[in-house]
Amino acid sequence: MTELGEFLRSRRDRITPEAAGINSYGRRRVPGLRREELAQLAGVSVTYLTRLEQGQSQNASDAIIDALARALQLDSDERAHLYALAHPAPKEHMRESAPEIAKAGAERLMHAMGDVPAVLLGRFNDLLAWNRAGHLLLAGHLDGEAPSRVADRPNQLKLLFLDEHTRDLYVDWEEEAALAVSSMRYVAAQFAHDQTLAALVGELSMNSPEFARLWAGHDVRLCTSGTKRLRHPEVGEMELGYEVLHLPEGNGQRILTHTAEPGSTSSAALRLLLSA
Repeated sequence: MTELGEFLRSRRDRITPEAAGINSYGRRRVPGLRREELAQLAGVSVTYLTRLEQGQSQNASDAIIDALARALQLDSDERAHLYALAHPAPKEHMRESAPEIAKAGAERLMHAMGDVPAVLLGRFNDLLAWNRAGHLLLAGHLDGEAPSRVADRPNQLKLLFLDEHTRDLYVDWEEEAALAVSSMRYVAAQFAHDQTLAALVGELSMNSPEFARLWAGHDVRLCTSGTKRLRHPEVGEMELGYEVLHLPEGNGQRILTHTAEPGSTSSAALRLLLSA
C-alpha cells in the first residue's frame, strides 16, 4: 500500500460509521469505515478508491480529493497533507538531499534575539544553528559547536527519542513526541522520495518502538505555536510558550523560539539559567 493508501486507511479506521452518518448493521471487524462506505460517502467507485490507495491511479482530481477529505472529516492540516500525498513530486526529481546550510539571514535573526532561546531547524529537524540561550535551554549537555559540524550535527527528533537528557527535559514527553512525529509527517509528504528522510525514519523506527508506533499512526499537524513544560536539570520546571517561524522560501527551515510570561516563576528560572 502507498503512503496515500496508508493515510486514507488510518483516517478510515479513526472515524466511526455513526460519526460519518452511516447506519451500521451486523457485526463489524473494525470500528472504522469500510472502503466501500468511504467510496459511497465520497461519491467514487470502490474500484477507483482501491486503485487510488494502491498507487495505480495517479493525479486524482481536486474534486475527488475534496470529496475524500469531507467524507473523512479531515482538519486543515490533514487536508493539506492529503493533497501533498495525492500530488507528489515526480520521482525522477527526487534524490538524496545535500547537507543543509543554515540560511545566513535566518541565523543572524536568531542570534539577534539575545535572551530569547531560539534554534534554527532544517527540513528534517536537523539543528542547523542555535543561539546561546537556545543551546543552554534545550541542549546544554551537547557541545555548543555541534550544529556547525555537518557530518554529525544533532537532530531534534533523534534527541527526543534516543537521548536520555532530552527525554527527561520534557515534562509531557509523550505529548511532545506525538507532536514532533505528526509535524514530521506533515513535512515528509513534501519530500516523499528523499533518501535522507527515508534513512532518518528507518533509523528511528529501528531504535525506538515509540517512534515506530507514532509514525505508523499517520497523524499529521503543522506545528506553529503552543506551550511546553520543561524540567531543566539546572533551574527546575518552566512553562514556556513557543512559536515556529517558517522561512518564506518554503525550504523547510524554520526558527523555533521560546518565551516565558513576564513576572512568572518560569521567567525568573530562565533568567537564572542565562546568567550562568
